[in-house]
Amino acid sequence: MAVDELQAIIQRCQILEEADFKGEDFNLFQVAGQKCLEDGYAAQLLEVIQNEKNKVIIKNMGWNLISPLVRCIFMYKQEDDKREHCLRILDQLAQLCNPKELFLGLLEQIEQTSGEQVCQTVMLLLQPLQTVLLKLQSKKAYSVGLSLAMIMNQLTPLPVPYTKQQIQEDKLGLCQCCNAVVDFAKPFVNEVVKNMEKSSEYNDMELKEELIKFCMKSLKYPLLTAQLEQLEGIEEHPFRRFATEIIDILWNLGELIPLVFVHHKGDSPHWENQEFADIEKKNSADSLACLSYLMFVQHFAVECYPVVFSPSYLLLCNMTHIEVLLKRTEESVLSKGLDLFESCLLRMEDNSLLHHYLELRDFVNVPQDLVKIMTLCPMEHMRKKSLNILQLFIDKFDTEGKYTLFRCLLKTSSHAGVEGYIIKNIKDQIHLALTKEYDNIWFTGHHLISLLDLVLSLPEGAETDLLQNSDRIMASLNLLRYLVIKDCESDHQTGVWITLGKIEQNFLKPLRVGLNMSKAHYEAEIKNKKENRKEAHSSNTVCSVTVSGEKMPAMTTGMQLQVLHSALFTFDLIESVLARVEELIEVKTKAVMDEN
Repeated sequence: MAVDELQAIIQRCQILEEADFKGEDFNLFQVAGQKCLEDGYAAQLLEVIQNEKNKVIIKNMGWNLISPLVRCIFMYKQEDDKREHCLRILDQLAQLCNPKELFLGLLEQIEQTSGEQVCQTVMLLLQPLQTVLLKLQSKKAYSVGLSLAMIMNQLTPLPVPYTKQQIQEDKLGLCQCCNAVVDFAKPFVNEVVKNMEKSSEYNDMELKEELIKFCMKSLKYPLLTAQLEQLEGIEEHPFRRFATEIIDILWNLGELIPLVFVHHKGDSPHWENQEFADIEKKNSADSLACLSYLMFVQHFAVECYPVVFSPSYLLLCNMTHIEVLLKRTEESVLSKGLDLFESCLLRMEDNSLLHHYLELRDFVNVPQDLVKIMTLCPMEHMRKKSLNILQLFIDKFDTEGKYTLFRCLLKTSSHAGVEGYIIKNIKDQIHLALTKEYDNIWFTGHHLISLLDLVLSLPEGAETDLLQNSDRIMASLNLLRYLVIKDCESDHQTGVWITLGKIEQNFLKPLRVGLNMSKAHYEAEIKNKKENRKEAHSSNTVCSVTVSGEKMPAMTTGMQLQVLHSALFTFDLIESVLARVEELIEVKTKAVMDEN
């Protein structure tokens, strides 16, 4: 019987001194103890462990029972008495065993778990692990850091619940586990805070650094990808509670404000360990971006940060974080970047952002990232939101800033729709310049002429793909039509009449030639398709189309003709506006000649 075997080993070891225990004794104790657990004799094993006479044996050998003990706990149902006995054994081992040995045993058990049992195992072992760590005298900071790192490394592969239903179900237990881990860390946070209060020159930075590492990891996972909006029907959002706890730890350790307001300059909080400082600097971008999102969008710890900072300074602080988030493709992260950018911009008044900010790399990169989202993101609501935020960004700049930003986006966007949108903005700024009383040197005169050189041109002359560039071409023609109508040749406010010869040479004439060639080509294509269809006596002939290496659904001849006619309609639209522009130029030029 398993209990008899265990008792025999116990009696043998009771007469030995602690130093005389051999490897064989450890193995026999482990095998007998495991057999007791597996055969259902947990109550008898508990009695053996609680017996004061066995205290020295359990102190040295008890940690070997952790692995079979955990297996048995998961094997029994919640209401089973045997499970309760196993839990009491675990508690007793935490109190009686050698802290160093038990610490390694618990950590090994956490490391070996995987899949659906990760959160269950972590939550089961957190309390005994905390008890053991609080007992450690040497290498305490290292052991706490190792424990937190091991736990977070095991949790990180798990998918983060995102929808309301997923959060409520918490299928793998991640929501519950994350908050349990924070509670596990609290005694160590309190220890650091207590020591800091005792002495203003608190020098033991190791434990503090390990706790900050944990906070930074938590910000990256799970908070960076978590849904953090308030959800109706969830009284206490688990990830919002977790975020609150993480920010509270950083605040209590005195690191919250330095991380938010100092780190963007390239400075870091002071770390004793230079190796950690280098790693932290390299890998903390996502964590810091998430922290800014929590504070400036979700308003966590809003009462903590200074209110003396100007809106433009807050934008400056956050541009690096915004860039980090906008370069990601996951909806949960990308949306945080857009929300953070929007939040910073809404704090500002229109025309208040100085053009000097565009000398900073982030202020040039972020609008280009927005353009990529507008044109490449598969989610329509994200594309629309990024467009709205780009307009918001444009509106915040002073006149010279708008001018500089327009030039930059026209040169870098490589997308006709975006270029058309920017040209429409240029037209709006010219209108403001012509209708307001004060002088606006950036959208009139020689500055505007320089900008028009970019706008009123065709990328490849007459051979430009007019269909691909139709949005830009239509916007350019509408701008030119506006300038011709609004600016009298005698006023020369916009300079359009001075540079008219150049515009005709670089834009109007190549456009007319390109239109004629394109229309002739598409009309010929339509004619060929119709003839081919007659020969085949059917409109069900299909052709395959390949786009970006992917084969698209087959098109019938009728569908192909529809596409070709649509292209011709676009050319007719461009041609009608072009004809109107040419007519206006001719009328105005003739009127001036008649006056002369």
